[in-house]
Amino acid sequence: MSKVSSYLKESYEELMHKVTWPTWSELQQSTAIVLVSTVLITAVVWLMDTASSSVLKFIYSLFK
Repeated sequence: MSKVSSYLKESYEELMHKVTWPTWSELQQSTAIVLVSTVLITAVVWLMDTASSSVLKFIYSLFK
């Protein structure tokens, strides 16, 4: 039990004294980057899905 107690105490000390937290503006900037990246990646995946679906429908129509 002593090891668990020591681990929790050291974790708390590290969290409170050694971790550097972002400022509000840094947090907003990082959030904006993540949102824009997510939208762009989603759009690329949607385009690839739509294109592959169209190509497969065309190929399947050739064999009807």
